[in-house]
Amino acid sequence: MTFEELNLNTPLLNALSDLGLTEPTLIQQKVFSVVMSGRDVVGIAQTGTGKTFAYLLPILRQMSFSKQKEPRVLVVVPTRELVVQLVGEVKKLTTYMNLRVEGVYGGTNINTQKLLVMNGLDILVATPGRLVDLAMSGYLNLKYVKQFVIDEMDEMLSLGFRAQLTSILDLLPRKRQNLLFSATMSEEVDDLINTFFNGPVLVEAVRAGTPLERIEQLVYHVPNFYTKLNLLEHLLATDESMQKVLIFGPSKRFADVIHKQLEARFPEQFEIVHANKSQNFRLNAVAAFEKGLCRGLICTDLLARGLDVSDVTHVINVDTPTDPETYIHRIGRTGRADRDGSSVIFVTETERPYQDAIEALMEKAIPELPLPEEVQISDLLIESERYSGPEVQLKHPPRPKGAFHEKKEKNKKVNLGNKKKHLRDLKYKKPETRGQKPRGKKK
Repeated sequence: MTFEELNLNTPLLNALSDLGLTEPTLIQQKVFSVVMSGRDVVGIAQTGTGKTFAYLLPILRQMSFSKQKEPRVLVVVPTRELVVQLVGEVKKLTTYMNLRVEGVYGGTNINTQKLLVMNGLDILVATPGRLVDLAMSGYLNLKYVKQFVIDEMDEMLSLGFRAQLTSILDLLPRKRQNLLFSATMSEEVDDLINTFFNGPVLVEAVRAGTPLERIEQLVYHVPNFYTKLNLLEHLLATDESMQKVLIFGPSKRFADVIHKQLEARFPEQFEIVHANKSQNFRLNAVAAFEKGLCRGLICTDLLARGLDVSDVTHVINVDTPTDPETYIHRIGRTGRADRDGSSVIFVTETERPYQDAIEALMEKAIPELPLPEEVQISDLLIESERYSGPEVQLKHPPRPKGAFHEKKEKNKKVNLGNKKKHLRDLKYKKPETRGQKPRGKKK
């Protein structure tokens, strides 16, 4: 099937031709007619199979020029990087169309974004938090939204955006088309679909959680974190095919450690991105990686979703994700657009159960390679590796029952019952007489 057979208009066909695209992917073929019919859609497909164009093409096919200032299409995504990327994709497809698209996200001046939405737009791409801020402040009216798209819904829920999503859905008009696209599903996603969607059509290109067959996967079993760094250096130094490498670290702190060690061995060849970096720093790092100005990009799971960089040769997992679906998203950054890719994962003994969970989800074992003899086994351990035995529940020492010193005399309290009566007895040495004695004649 070609894009002409999808009944696309000339402006979209010309834009796709400029991008060198002639044939739609499987998810794009299956979704197009359903979205055009006006039904709510839940689209499930592997990462890297064209989910973004799957919902953009039918939406843009139905749009025409309008002077209306309020957005007609709203797309919500989990991260700032995905907002920037998605706005870029829309602009590529609307080269020959007169449509206005803007993106809003947190971490930047909200006053600038207020002016953007007030000037008028047709398509708005946003992160949930900033979208709620703009809508609640009165600068953004969502009552004219006809099509609402949620991209990477499960990731937004895992990031804690459920409350914001619920607020957004309450602000939207009741009569609208809902579109949800993701690589995986969860019970929480199902609950939200059942609550807010109207008889959605499930379109599934492949089974959720299935990795791309074009990705070669390998595993190394490594004793500790710093040996992983030695192995990473060795692979980068000896494997010439690792020309555009995406390296995932377990946290912001360890991503910095990885970057510091690689910078010493491979100066100015690797960029780093994580939540502690400024927005401009992150965008510039991703842009440098995409343009091939650096050999690799070190990041956390902040970029596991939605990063669309072409020709990534390798994805290296320095840690093993506890969630097997996160692994699927990570390796989906390579092997995109019918290109071959490679994935390498480093697994310690304590991470073996996570590997088992990944293989169970994929229903496929990951081939193991022996640790190269040239790789030095490090004796340096991180805090979580210093104790490898069973978890021990430490007991708190018993609290002392009394004071550690002798009490002063004035603080030695004794329950004397009626204190006032006791003090009066001590002073007057006689019992209390109640009231005045009655006056009468003396006898």
